[in-house]
Amino acid sequence: MAGLPMDQREGWIWYDGAMVPWGDATVHVLTHGLHYASSVFEGERAYGGEIFKLREHTDRLIFSADTLDFNIPYSADEIDEACRQVLAKNNLVDAYVRPVAWRGSEELSVPARNNKVHLAIAAWVWPSYFSPEEKLKGIRLEWSKWRRPAPDTIPCSAKAAGLYMICTLSKHAAMDNGFSDALMLDYRGYVAEATGANVFFVKGKDITTPKPDCFLNGITRRTLIDLAKRNGYTITERHMKPEELKQFDECFLTGTAAEVTPVSLVGDVAFTPGDACRTLMAAYSAEVQPKKAAAE
Repeated sequence: MAGLPMDQREGWIWYDGAMVPWGDATVHVLTHGLHYASSVFEGERAYGGEIFKLREHTDRLIFSADTLDFNIPYSADEIDEACRQVLAKNNLVDAYVRPVAWRGSEELSVPARNNKVHLAIAAWVWPSYFSPEEKLKGIRLEWSKWRRPAPDTIPCSAKAAGLYMICTLSKHAAMDNGFSDALMLDYRGYVAEATGANVFFVKGKDITTPKPDCFLNGITRRTLIDLAKRNGYTITERHMKPEELKQFDECFLTGTAAEVTPVSLVGDVAFTPGDACRTLMAAYSAEVQPKKAAAE
């Protein structure tokens, strides 16, 4: 089923409070979220039947909607429970979970005060964002021609659908040129992020990562920072110029889909996945597994 188009798969999707057959979870072509990008979403992973950091993702979904000036008509508890119900209904244990909220089709104009807000949650089996072979040798990134905009031009703290348009363009261009992904600069020329993941650079026991002041401070990013500190690494968050990359030995990406993915090349700068990548890949793998209750 993995190769089927998304609209032709089988299963169940939670849609506005009810579980509906996969193929019936549709929207009208004149939906506001399609035309004006009034849509927010989350990417979550379930490991062993439990969604990793579910409440953090739900809180961010609600925050993103608030940032786009609409309210999701369900509480955090209700959204969490709906995510769990989707896993159970589809008999999934290890899966990707996608909640999405959007403005409906009551009116189609820039203002949308009278449009109903919808929420749907789907889940499916989705292996690692990059193939195991790519992960072992490190993926190759090219520089994107598109830059992350200034924070006074976009709602950069929201996980909003419209912000990913330049990510799709960047990813397509990279793949056309034989790369796995693209690394983006921000509006000032500082290193920002990949198209769907945050980036880290390693020199010995020191790890440096771009300061997320105009792009999303990922949940996996924050998890990795904590894991790195627990494993004896120092973390520096700061603005980075692209010419600085040559001073680092290792590089990796983090994200719900990417998890921890080593990088072997950014533009013409080569990296060798080593101890830090191996240590943090293992630490993240252990962290996301459901914690078993201590035996009484």
